[in-house]
Amino acid sequence: MIVQPCIDLPVTYFKINAQDNFRFSTVMAGAGWVKRSATHHWITPPPHSSMLNHTEMISLTAISRVFHMGDQEVRALDSIDLEIGSGEYVSIMGPSGSGKSTLLNIIGLLDQPDSGRYELDGKDVTGLSEVEQARVRREKIGFVFQSFHLVPRLTAAENIELPLIIEGVTPPERKSRVDEALLGFNLSDRAGHRPAELSGGQRQRVAIARATILRPTALLADEPTGNLDHRIGAEVMALLEGLHERGTTLIVVTHDRELGARAHRRIAMRDGEIVADEK
Repeated sequence: MIVQPCIDLPVTYFKINAQDNFRFSTVMAGAGWVKRSATHHWITPPPHSSMLNHTEMISLTAISRVFHMGDQEVRALDSIDLEIGSGEYVSIMGPSGSGKSTLLNIIGLLDQPDSGRYELDGKDVTGLSEVEQARVRREKIGFVFQSFHLVPRLTAAENIELPLIIEGVTPPERKSRVDEALLGFNLSDRAGHRPAELSGGQRQRVAIARATILRPTALLADEPTGNLDHRIGAEVMALLEGLHERGTTLIVVTHDRELGARAHRRIAMRDGEIVADEK
């Protein structure tokens, strides 16, 4: 399989060669394009999260995002101030249209605010170019989505391996890290299966493995259990929380109060504003 990096749109995309052409999900750019998800997997365990001082990682100051629909103005985010420390476990809750996903997209550098300032690890990333945004996402941020966003024609192992190929990791190192990820996520016996041959829980485990293979410092999860039943959803959350226990900053967006209550810090949003922030 040949993977060609292409110009970074709001997200990073990659084009698959003709024999591997396929139609990805509706949020992708269309047939033949794969959305890049920065990924991470610990090879040696990092410090336990309880040992971390939660130094400031994410700092948002007066962040606003406005969308225009015809002659109407929709203020998705209204002067948001928010700080999240390294190693924190945070849930962002609210009804549909509250601005929680828009906030997550700005934190993940998938979107840019119309005004305000965003600092990531002490550096101003508010006005980065699309290429610079893609580089920061690669180095620091992993994504887990409700709809998995796996490449249909690739096996579980190949989906996990894809970010390593794009990063130019050598084949022996790729194999070692993919094998370790498959083992760590209990997927070794599904390595050669394509997404259509996997259960919903297995697909999400593949997505999390892919989202953690490049070792980001933060993992952003947008409704990660939305397509799963309660039991499988709990298993997926246990995996995400296990990554947090190893030191990863975990930010989960959800409308599910029970799921959101699992986080150590709980943020509630309504009408583009933070209305509660509890620890």
